[in-house]
Order: sequence, then C-alpha cells, then structure tokens
Amino acid sequence: MNNRKSIVALTGGIGSGKSYVCQLLRQHGIVVYDCDEAAKRLMREDGQLRQQLTQLVGPDVYEGTKLQKSVLAQFLLASEANKQAVNDIVHPAVATDFLQSPLQWIESAILFDAHFDRRITPDKVICVTAPLEIRVERIMRRDGISHEKATAWINSQMPQEEMVRLSDVELVNDGKANLPQQIEKILEQLHHNHILII
Repeated sequence: MNNRKSIVALTGGIGSGKSYVCQLLRQHGIVVYDCDEAAKRLMREDGQLRQQLTQLVGPDVYEGTKLQKSVLAQFLLASEANKQAVNDIVHPAVATDFLQSPLQWIESAILFDAHFDRRITPDKVICVTAPLEIRVERIMRRDGISHEKATAWINSQMPQEEMVRLSDVELVNDGKANLPQQIEKILEQLHHNHILII
C-alpha cells in the first residue's frame, strides 16, 4: 500500500504575491511549508550545510551562525553556475525536510527552474501570477531596493509565462481579480479530485 502523502505545490515568481496567497489559505486551515524559511532555518541550524556554503561562497557568508544574505545574494547573481552550486547544496536538504513533515502544501519560487518539482513530485501545481510592473513595485517596497535590482531578481528566475505553462492552475494576483474566490474554486477542485488537504 502506498502511504505517500498528496502534495500541492504553490509557485510563482518573486513579487507575484505567494505570501498573500498563503495567508488566504491559512483562513481555510491550510498551513503551507515555506521553502525560503526552511532554507534559512536549515542554513542556520544544519552544521554540514553551513560548512558546505562557507567552502563554496567564502568565510564572509556567515557571521557566527548568522547567514549574511547580501553576501549570498551577490554570489547568486554573479553567475548561473554559482546559483546552481548553491541549489545543489540547499535543495536536497529542504526537500527531505518537507517530505518528512506532515504538511501537504509547499511554496517554492524556484519549483521549476531549479527542478525542485522532481525532488518532491507534487500532485498539483498552482502558479501565482501578476503583471511585471506590479511585481517590481512590490519587491522595491518590500525590500527597499532599486527598480534595477528588483528587475534583476525577476530576470534571474524562470519567465512567468513558462511557469504558468508547466503548472496545472494559474492564480491571478493583479489587484483586480477576486483572489479569495479563485482559491475557493481551486480547493473545491482539489477535494473533487480526492487530493486530501490538511
């Protein structure tokens, strides 16, 4: 008998509003595993991971056990090879942590472009989308960075159109579409398809 849990993955580019969608899902009693937070926690608590990152990025990436995000970000944006090298260290640890958790929902911005979907094999993938300028404005406001830097972060990820193509469902978060209504419709479909939801 297969006891594998059903998995629903939530993805979308930076600034698309995935965190807001997770807040709305919590109103339905759904707790979503946050890959970014898990990666930060594991990079902070997992000694082997810290050692591997220090060897790869350099000693400045940690101050004690505190990850220096700006140092890591600079390393990631420097080249595709750098990004891949970090992914190869962090992603297996995050995937294992999620699969061992009781949660069924997982949120990951890099589900496809880092092939993270192959590590967790979701039953359903939902992509949160928003127009480019709205995404840029959200990132600038949230992180206090320039238009140029926000655009660079967006361009470092898989194009939104490609994410939508690889997903099962699109959630439009442009400030006009009724997001709660879209979520309720998706939850109904998941129940109908017997994908159990915690």
